[in-house]
Amino acid sequence: QVQLVESGGGSVQAGGSLRLSCAASVSTFSIDYMGWFRQAPGKEREGVATIRTRGGIDYANSVKGRFTISQDNAKNTLYLQMNSLKPEDTAMYYCVARSAGPSWYGALNQRSYRYWGQGTQVTVSS
Repeated sequence: QVQLVESGGGSVQAGGSLRLSCAASVSTFSIDYMGWFRQAPGKEREGVATIRTRGGIDYANSVKGRFTISQDNAKNTLYLQMNSLKPEDTAMYYCVARSAGPSWYGALNQRSYRYWGQGTQVTVSS
């Protein structure tokens, strides 16, 4: 069982930056993939960025060049540095993790992830 606790959300003006953190209850070396998903009101949940512990990063096209995902295995913590934020980035952001199973649907597909955090709200005003 993996518990994930997000922090770092908040309100910011367009063009600003935020850094999200996700603390895992187990060593991140035991996790195959970690990542961030988001869900805006009235919209489907979407993958934002994921990282494979053994190497490999995927970003949604909408955040490429603005967001950076990273992992500190010594602290068992995942980060998402978000720059040049836009109002359309407003959403609840969730940390996710995958170790063994479930079935694989792709790095940015929510069905690939068994473990989810409670979420942290990001609000970007114009």
